[in-house]
Amino acid sequence: MLYLDAGVFIYAALNRQALGKRARALLQKVSDGKMEAASCTLAFDEVIWVVAKHRSREDAITAAAAFLALPNLKLLAVNQDSLFSALTLMRRYSLDPRDAIHASTAIINRCQAIVSADTHFDHVVEIPRKPI
Repeated sequence: MLYLDAGVFIYAALNRQALGKRARALLQKVSDGKMEAASCTLAFDEVIWVVAKHRSREDAITAAAAFLALPNLKLLAVNQDSLFSALTLMRRYSLDPRDAIHASTAIINRCQAIVSADTHFDHVVEIPRKPI
């Protein structure tokens, strides 16, 4: 199972160039059941925040609804274990809190890789990053 960073959903919603096209194609594979993927509940917040910042609040709500309704996407909970693990990753790799939460959630749930455009994940040796 691949872990999808919030950026996958954000680029799919906002980017009309090659990166957005790849993100939308990736989400289509998930929707069609051709790829097993997960994300965490933190991505919901990030999608709303970023889309609202660049478009409108209504566009943000629409993007968040699409995130929640994506067939075959497994939503993983952020819990105390993942937050303690995130603190460790923040110390070890100087990750920001959100990136650390995504990485720790992916690691705890034994995901194969994090799909992200964020190269900060390249330093996390516990899980590889795959580009979008």
